[in-house]
Amino acid sequence: MASNIKMDDKDRLIVRLLSNDARMPVSELSRQVGLSGPSTSERIRRMEAGGIISRFTVDLDLTALGYPLQAIVRIKPRPGNMHIVEDMILNEPGFLDCDKVTGEDCFVTRLALRSIADLDPVLLPFHDKAETNTAIIKSSPLRGRMPV
Repeated sequence: MASNIKMDDKDRLIVRLLSNDARMPVSELSRQVGLSGPSTSERIRRMEAGGIISRFTVDLDLTALGYPLQAIVRIKPRPGNMHIVEDMILNEPGFLDCDKVTGEDCFVTRLALRSIADLDPVLLPFHDKAETNTAIIKSSPLRGRMPV
């Protein structure tokens, strides 16, 4: 959904600060932005109403939760299996993200794993319906950067 809200530099700074720490108190946020608390709160409400900010979230440490490995899995459904494969992805809780993409593959996903041994049991059910290509993630030098 495209927003009709015109954003100024203060709005962009609010978004950038909240993207780094969604739990930042309005008092600290307004101090860093250089506005009053009520003015900062109003800007946040306006951006929420306009769809620019849709939710506040947390950044989880998957390793601390017992998932030290992640994999990028590209999935190319066999003819006639697109919706079946999409449902399989949505119903497998290990998949963290899924993007429908153009090109050779139809889906690019991110999978959380407790161990490398967990990979085959997750992907085996897909092999009748799709081709998969997997890469284990070594590190993520850039994640979730805001373009504003």
